[in-house]
Parts: sequence; structure tokens; C-alpha cells
Amino acid sequence: MTYFWLKAGHIIFVIFWMAGLFMLPRYFVYHQECAPDSPENAQWIERERKLLKIILWPSLIVVWILGLALAIHLGAFSQGWFHAKLALVLILSAYHLWLAGYGAALARGERKLSGRRLRMLNEVPGILAALIVVLVVVKPF
Repeated sequence: MTYFWLKAGHIIFVIFWMAGLFMLPRYFVYHQECAPDSPENAQWIERERKLLKIILWPSLIVVWILGLALAIHLGAFSQGWFHAKLALVLILSAYHLWLAGYGAALARGERKLSGRRLRMLNEVPGILAALIVVLVVVKPF
């Protein structure tokens, strides 16, 4: 029964995490389109901060805790598909860290990327999530 609770919790928090990873780059696009000294700019900074603090960081932590607990429970560390999944989750976690850093730069007034580039980066979590799901469900190796 423990396995099913771990799995359910892991899936729930992956959904929360992914939702935040899809939202934050879109927030950045809108943020960059407003004037740097406008009240709207301050609102975007606050929205981004809340998304990270309330959804993204807690979800990331719970996903890792429950995911590692599941891997230990299943003995997945000896399976090839799990190593590939773990590598992709590490990349997704690094992407999350990069987004947090970019949000801090935006809050300081630094607008390093174009809206187009941010829109393209918004595809990263979807591609990685699709690959992770295939690895977990199909277990190709």
C-alpha cells in the first residue's frame, strides 16, 4: 500500500511542478513586454516570486523526496531506464534553477532574452516530461 501512496503523491506533485514550469517562462514573456519602471513590472516580479515560493520550490522538493523513496522501494537504481529518467529529471531541475535565476535577473531589471527565446524555452519541460513518461511507462532498457 505504501507504494501506491508514494506513487500518487509523486504524480500529484509532478503535475504541480510541471504546471509551474510551464507558467513561469510565460510570465517572463509578459513581464519583459511591460515598461521597466511601471507598476505592472512590480506586479510581475511579485507574481513570479509567489509562483516560485508557493508552487515551484515546494513541488520540486516533494517530487525529489517521493521519487527517491519510490526508486528505493522499487530497487530502480539498478535499472537502465531509471538512470535515463534520473538524468532527465536532473536536467529539468537545472532548468528550474535557471528559471529562478532568470526571474531574479528580471527583478533587478536585467532583460537578457527576447520574448521569442523565452517562448522557445517554454517547450523544454514538455519535451523532457514526454521523454520521462515514455521511460517510466515503456521501460525500453
